[in-house]
Amino acid sequence: MPELSLAGEPEVRVTLRRSAQARRMSLRISSLDGRVTLTLPKRVSEREGRAFLLEKEEWIRGHLAKQPERIDVGLRTTLPVEGREVSIRLGAGRRVMRENDMLLVPEPAPARRLQRYLRELARDRLAAASDLYAARLGCRYTSLTLRDTRSRWGSCSSTGGLMYSWRLILAPPEILNYVAAHEVAHLQEMNHSRAFWAVVEKIHGDYRAQRRWLQGEGNALHRYRFDEDAEGD
Repeated sequence: MPELSLAGEPEVRVTLRRSAQARRMSLRISSLDGRVTLTLPKRVSEREGRAFLLEKEEWIRGHLAKQPERIDVGLRTTLPVEGREVSIRLGAGRRVMRENDMLLVPEPAPARRLQRYLRELARDRLAAASDLYAARLGCRYTSLTLRDTRSRWGSCSSTGGLMYSWRLILAPPEILNYVAAHEVAHLQEMNHSRAFWAVVEKIHGDYRAQRRWLQGEGNALHRYRFDEDAEGD
């Protein structure tokens, strides 16, 4: 997509998007990665778009200043694992090893190796939680998939397939457990009705604190960037 920019420190790059359906110019700032998108109606010129950007520059920079700072994960980085801060250090051998408040990651490509380790740990924890809540509900799920989704922490398909964001392993265990209970509850109630929330509370207990944590703190889990943030099982 074409880009515009706002000069200054730092420079702000803006993705330009044309829309035949748009009736007016609009700006969107992603709460996940800070990407700025300017949508222009089909007949509005790029020059008018630039003028609109300059008019909204203070607003844009104000919102970007509130975004969580991106952290490129590597050796000596500190990040949360199951809600507990750990430091990444160079390790020997072929496997990632956990030692007190350190994760020892071998070369080459330590960030990719660490991501693989975190995904495997997430699968283990989410499978255990899903099994527990499914047993409490008396239902079965058909599959469990991990992805690096940006718009949701989990989902449940009409065929009983569960999908979770592997980044839940960065959150405290009670947050991961709540999301598992939430998705398992959809095996019985494919909606967000009162009946659904009653099921969540039945199999999990009070979920409100965990839900508030995700709404307030969840986006920060996306600031940790690895060599390869690819989706997949």
